[in-house]
Amino acid sequence: MTSLEWFGCATYRMRTAGLTVMLDAYVDRAADAAGPGARTEDITDCDWIVIGHSHFDHLYGAERIMAQTDATMIGSYETVRVMAEAGVAPDRMICVAGGETVALSDRVSVSVYPSQHSCVWSHGAMVQPHEVCLGDLGVTWQEQQQRMQQLTEHLGSALSATSLAHLLGSMGSHSDRGDGGALLFHFDTPDGTVLYQDTSGHWSGILAGLRPDVAILAAAGRANIDGAPVQGSLLDFLRVEVEALRPRLTTLCHHDDWLPGFSVPTDMGPVRDLFDGLPTELLELDYVTPTVVLDATA
Repeated sequence: MTSLEWFGCATYRMRTAGLTVMLDAYVDRAADAAGPGARTEDITDCDWIVIGHSHFDHLYGAERIMAQTDATMIGSYETVRVMAEAGVAPDRMICVAGGETVALSDRVSVSVYPSQHSCVWSHGAMVQPHEVCLGDLGVTWQEQQQRMQQLTEHLGSALSATSLAHLLGSMGSHSDRGDGGALLFHFDTPDGTVLYQDTSGHWSGILAGLRPDVAILAAAGRANIDGAPVQGSLLDFLRVEVEALRPRLTTLCHHDDWLPGFSVPTDMGPVRDLFDGLPTELLELDYVTPTVVLDATA
């Protein structure tokens, strides 16, 4: 059996074929944010950690999980650089950029693909998934950096003192060089296949070649397809992804209110309405509730 357990934001724990795999590592969060009720120190059993990109809300905590387990980490070259600076031994980390397949055991492997990060630079706060966003096309890297600086300044006043202190305190597990190159992971297990995406972006040519049984899809922020912000809503983006992947089962991530003042509690009504018409089943998980998603014996 293969089970998934959501720790909030984009972090999951997957158990399959005798392995425990953390998908991202962000468990601890600001005290005034909705959370899973678990702490990083509770995770004492882990074989592998895969990191989708090197922002703090994905990477923070990985160094502590590795300190208290025998886990090996798979991540971008920037993720590995940040973790090495945090004291993680290089021989416990595997650098990937997309195109690699890593054997996690003799029964489980993961293939890595290059992906895209959501267009964080395009907004000051997240919006609801049905809200339409237009424009922001043809924005240069330099202009994006200016907007990111404006976002940083905005967060200084938009976040509560508690959330701001958490943000600043977690920056040791965050790259000041950006996301480090977002990655997409496709797991092959004895029960079937699982796709993991931790931010709302993709290369359309890559998604077109994948057919996972289960897809974990990010559902937050201004989505990004092929390097350009989606002209429409997050619902439009999710429709494109599900129609391309056609998974039997889909569950979402990054859609909870993980950093109040920037994130929003997602209105799931429009999301459910969308999925009613899509070729997949939407699985809504509560925090820290192991749920079987694949079973070869069933």
